[in-house]
Amino acid sequence: MSRIGKQIIKIPEKVEVTATAGKLSVAGPLGALSRPLPAILIITINNGEVTLKPERDNVATRALWGTYASHLINMIEGVTKGFQKKLIIEGVGFRATVTGAKMTLNLGLSHPVNLPIPTGLKVTVEKNLVSISGFDKELVGQFAATVRAYKEPEPYKGKGIRYEGEIIRRKEGKKVVS
Repeated sequence: MSRIGKQIIKIPEKVEVTATAGKLSVAGPLGALSRPLPAILIITINNGEVTLKPERDNVATRALWGTYASHLINMIEGVTKGFQKKLIIEGVGFRATVTGAKMTLNLGLSHPVNLPIPTGLKVTVEKNLVSISGFDKELVGQFAATVRAYKEPEPYKGKGIRYEGEIIRRKEGKKVVS
């Protein structure tokens, strides 16, 4: 039995949840999200509450039960509050700039890296802090991971792109024997 799937999900005010023909949709003040819903899950919406039940009891259904309950919770939170990830850029000459719908990273490579910003995301840069915000948790996390992958932090000097609050295990450099 899924502990997350068994929970009753409350729908806040100004949020509309609909499930039709294998599609789960959530609309709120910040935007609208939808995702395909497998036929092996039964969803019931009444009196501002949503419950998910598996059609039959097997391993695959139990796995999807909790997963889709978590997806629904994240979708509701996204259209009401939104999500945000912050990245810190460390290194001499490492910079990020945003122009229109494009982000440019100067990371000590032979060329600047140009990344298109996905629709639905808002990216701001202040000195060495990049803030990525939006209402789709997967999109925010994936774009932050893509940016970080261009220059992951190295363990000796800590140069690179890291998440805010991420702890980098530092290594000791070479010792000189005299």
